[in-house]
Amino acid sequence: MATPGDFAELDLASVKRQLVARAGELGFDGVGISGIELEEDERHLVRWLAAGFHGEMAYMERHGLKRSRPAELAPGCVRVVSVRMNYWPREAREPLSVLQDGEQGYVSRYALGRDYHKVMRRALARLAEEFRARIGPFGYRVCVDSAPVLEKALARSGGLGWIGKHTNLLARDAGSWFFLGEILTDLPLPTDAPTGSYCGTCEACIAACPTRAIVAPYRLDARRCISYLTIENPGAIPPEYREAIGNRIYGCDDCQLVCPWNKFARDASHPDFKVRHGLDAPRLAELFAWTAEEFDERMRGSAIYRIGYECWSRNIAVALGNAPTTASVIASLERRREDSSALVREHVAWALERHRSRAGRNRPAAAAAAFVGNGS
Repeated sequence: MATPGDFAELDLASVKRQLVARAGELGFDGVGISGIELEEDERHLVRWLAAGFHGEMAYMERHGLKRSRPAELAPGCVRVVSVRMNYWPREAREPLSVLQDGEQGYVSRYALGRDYHKVMRRALARLAEEFRARIGPFGYRVCVDSAPVLEKALARSGGLGWIGKHTNLLARDAGSWFFLGEILTDLPLPTDAPTGSYCGTCEACIAACPTRAIVAPYRLDARRCISYLTIENPGAIPPEYREAIGNRIYGCDDCQLVCPWNKFARDASHPDFKVRHGLDAPRLAELFAWTAEEFDERMRGSAIYRIGYECWSRNIAVALGNAPTTASVIASLERRREDSSALVREHVAWALERHRSRAGRNRPAAAAAAFVGNGS
């Protein structure tokens, strides 16, 4: 990192204007510059960790207060350049129609295209390197979910929006369907003023959460959150949440889908965020028939790839347990009753028992016929 005197000859206001303009040319839809003071956010983080709301995400506790102290990640850091990039896939199947079709799987809108991490990291690194070549040496570190950073708090402090009651960042002109990234730097650029908070009395997100994970305004218990349960959780999904998961097989967008501010959402402009492999409305039975090799081939380059074939299969088994009791659904589950993964077998057994119980209660002809000849 450089020293403050190294920048005495720079017109930092001009540098900032050029930086913001170039960021727009590189595909970023918003730029905000903040200081690194996060004392109140740090207190909130400490309370959140003490409550155990991070669940199995041990790295949250392991990194401790580094998350709220950027200068410990990048010594000499005095500013954070926060950027946002829109990802709303306008061409995708309408989300509510997918959620209402029990034989389809719902994938969080951010994961329908290619993994955003590489796209944003490359663009941020290019932005920093171009300005290093233009103005001379300065220190920086690029972050796109690659370091323990309170990215929403920093983006808020840089004027990119406010943190809503669902704990996502909201912008008056763009809703919440965007990714965030940061450049931690010793370049003392002029900062932007934070915006106000505009949730008002609205609590639509709290009411919409299927598992009641938003336990109070601005307070999320990740252990109950479907995004955590289907992505970050490496083990069995607690039975008490499986029915509420419905057909959500990777993440959950319910709190964003009901947010009034998302009527201002802007479409993704980057081609990498376009829908791939029909994931906007896939048939659950078809996904469950994938082999590990097919998963590897199709999901490589996707954010979904990180959870692996086993957890992907676990999630789909739960969704199939919540699907209508049809012959095709039962047959799909039966084919993996003896899966090599104990985790998958457990969730398949739960799903089959759920259909069996449902058929026993209702005894419709189609449901009864679905179990004929399956050894039950």
